[in-house]
Amino acid sequence: MDYETLYKDYSALEKSLKDKLKTLNKLQKSIAKEMESGDVLRALSDTASLDQVSAETEAVVDQAHTLLAGFDAHQYLESGLFAQQLLEMCSLKGVDVIGTFPVFEMFPFTVRIDVENLEVYLDRKKVSCLRPEALVDLIKTGQEKLYKASFNATQFANELAVAYDLASMKQGKGSSNDIYLTTLYKFLVPMSRSRKEYDQQSFAFDIARLFDTEAVEIKGGRSYQFGPSRNSNKCLRILDRSGREHFLATIRFY
Repeated sequence: MDYETLYKDYSALEKSLKDKLKTLNKLQKSIAKEMESGDVLRALSDTASLDQVSAETEAVVDQAHTLLAGFDAHQYLESGLFAQQLLEMCSLKGVDVIGTFPVFEMFPFTVRIDVENLEVYLDRKKVSCLRPEALVDLIKTGQEKLYKASFNATQFANELAVAYDLASMKQGKGSSNDIYLTTLYKFLVPMSRSRKEYDQQSFAFDIARLFDTEAVEIKGGRSYQFGPSRNSNKCLRILDRSGREHFLATIRFY
């Protein structure tokens, strides 16, 4: 059974449960008024109805519990059906995705499926979500929030230029040479514990935003230029604001 089938079956039970709880609440209020006014006979009749509806409610709860207990979440994940529906939902909602189960990239997020513990990791954040549609909605909302966040392109470019100069000095390269962005990331974030807060994927997202920005002013009047590489392991995969894919490997300041 896939999650959407489970959800459809549960939704039918949920409607029944909601109706019965509404009836229980109505009966409880009626009994309270009847006892206050002294209408014992009607109160007695309503308590009998309350008992019957309570039993029916319990039966619906038992059905819901049996339904959920019968859902084999491990099999759903391991069979590949979850991944298939996840990719279909990404296509439907316009979310770019690459990778294979259990690790996907939905730029700038890395999504990892923990089959053993039935959990999903969005970067380092653990989320309990086995419904592909809900997961894609969560990711899309996160992407939109990131793109709306303020970004100081000038400040980032100048910080990148400082890292570039340090890398050039350490590598014994002259000015204006291409340096791998992955190398600059290590100069930009030298402490390993800091990389947990600002990982390479976050760096790639900032590079994408800088790439999308018109050339900014660098101290000293320098300009910068991104470059590709034949070594795919050295490339950062980014998406521009139009959703187009780019592979950037190097940058030079001149």
